[in-house]
Amino acid sequence: MILDKVNAPEDLKNLSTSEMSTLADEMRELIINKVNTIGGHCGPNLGIAEATIALHYVFNSPTDKIVFDVSHQCYPHKLVTGRKEGFLSPENYMKYTGYTAPEESNHDLFKVGHTSTSVSLATGLAKARDLKGENYNVIALIGDGSLSGGEALEGLDNAAVLGSNIIIVVNDNDMSIAPNEGGLYKNLKTLRETNGQAECNFFKSLGFDYLLIKEGNNIEKLIEGFRKVKDINHPVVVHIVTEKGHGLKAATENKEMFHWILPNTLDENKEIIVSNSTPSEDWNSITKDYIVNKIKEDDSVVVVNAATPGVFGFDANYRKELGSHYVDVGIAEEHAVAFSSGIAKGGAKPILNVMSSFIQRTYDQLSQDLCLNNSPLTLLIWWGGISGADATHLCTFDMAMMGNIPNLVYMAPTNKEEYLGMLDWSVNQTQYPTAIRVPSCGLNSTGIIDTTDYSKEINKFKTIKSGEQIAIIGLGNFFHLGKQVAEEIKTKLNINATLINPRFITGIDEELLDSLKNNHDVVITLEDGELNGGFGEKISRYYGNSDMKVLNYGAYKEFTDRIPLEELYKRYRLNPEQIVEDASKLVKAGV
Repeated sequence: MILDKVNAPEDLKNLSTSEMSTLADEMRELIINKVNTIGGHCGPNLGIAEATIALHYVFNSPTDKIVFDVSHQCYPHKLVTGRKEGFLSPENYMKYTGYTAPEESNHDLFKVGHTSTSVSLATGLAKARDLKGENYNVIALIGDGSLSGGEALEGLDNAAVLGSNIIIVVNDNDMSIAPNEGGLYKNLKTLRETNGQAECNFFKSLGFDYLLIKEGNNIEKLIEGFRKVKDINHPVVVHIVTEKGHGLKAATENKEMFHWILPNTLDENKEIIVSNSTPSEDWNSITKDYIVNKIKEDDSVVVVNAATPGVFGFDANYRKELGSHYVDVGIAEEHAVAFSSGIAKGGAKPILNVMSSFIQRTYDQLSQDLCLNNSPLTLLIWWGGISGADATHLCTFDMAMMGNIPNLVYMAPTNKEEYLGMLDWSVNQTQYPTAIRVPSCGLNSTGIIDTTDYSKEINKFKTIKSGEQIAIIGLGNFFHLGKQVAEEIKTKLNINATLINPRFITGIDEELLDSLKNNHDVVITLEDGELNGGFGEKISRYYGNSDMKVLNYGAYKEFTDRIPLEELYKRYRLNPEQIVEDASKLVKAGV
């Protein structure tokens, strides 16, 4: 293997271009094997192999600084910067994170996993270099739709007037996760079709110098182009045209599917494994069915998302079925919230879908554009909860972040019927901006249609089982944990605990909490998210001047990185046995 000769970027400088091309193919093979075994980003990494080799051949990392946007295109970079063992054998596949990580290598500048950040970060590095009188190249690599994010546009606007060396490599593979949306990408298409000669050039209009490398998977062309801009004394955009999924037929024919794949997507011949099993009902399918039926009933309903349709199961056929009732705004969650607020204020009925980790990108718009204006948006938050995800994609912060914004009604259903009831109420009402935390637990069904008028029950909790001494308030996903805790309390302590479904994240039921004082000594709160600033602390604060003891359970305030869920549950004392052990100490103490 050519890769045997490469243990650091400088080793690339001893290779011929033919050897580098072979190396790119070897890297792709290793990447495919890895992601098909443990899951991960496939298409973005396959398409950028040649460009990564050329960048490290021409530039001198880590003296020259390379900043990866999202960093889901960093696998080839890791392979040539001393981390190839993480790709060579299955036992080492989990050794390195799927994103850039400074603790792994001095060739990684930032720990990032959210989009549209590279230009801003790189511009900051370049400014620091200039202030200190240092001399090196700063390169930002951005692609896969990341240019549509607001921060990318803000960064470009600032970088264009830096007045010194900054090189923006735009990896144009004509894709985001799904096909690109927006006027900016029409300009990229025009530039591709005119060999970069079109009079209308977005980058030049900002003040950048501009270079097009149309053969972005050709190492010789890439080296030639990067040499032209190395040590340049002003801002330049290098527009490279690559093929997403390059080198894997299944990936180039199914670009959206192969942006990120699950384990065992491919067979030994690198063909897609087709499942013969009948798809089971899940939170995606019942949401999609609801939307289709609601649009038939009400032509003003529109679905909005920010370039992550796969999270919600919105595949190409489903998007086509919705037609003008579906809008993809690009990787632009900030705009998505304000845009949806405008739709709602205009009298239509938007349903905005956002993954929990990505809603963090739009706090100001939630507060100002949405809630301050009290626009009746329906916002669905997906994948919320404690997980073993990378530090860049944690979904534990949404409740603490959103649960304290005035006017917002944030709801946490516990089963299918309750979810659909909340969803239908939210879409039809015009009083509140409403968010619903779509359950991430298994699909539970009561079989009883929920026709609750939640307008009359805002912040009213629901007692599922009345008891004494100990009350358990299990929020959303963790209501089912609450049921397990109640059973454990009955078994271990012979106490019939009260079990409560609070339904609302954004408020407390003071009347119910007061009633618990009559025959309860301990209240247990359970939430599938961060404790600090979260739901349980609202309960603790309310009982602060009383004799009621409150035990709050949820996640600590920390960034975790690929820690197994069972280990986190143990750390946070979220196992029923641990919770009952804690409660028993209060009961035994005669509290």
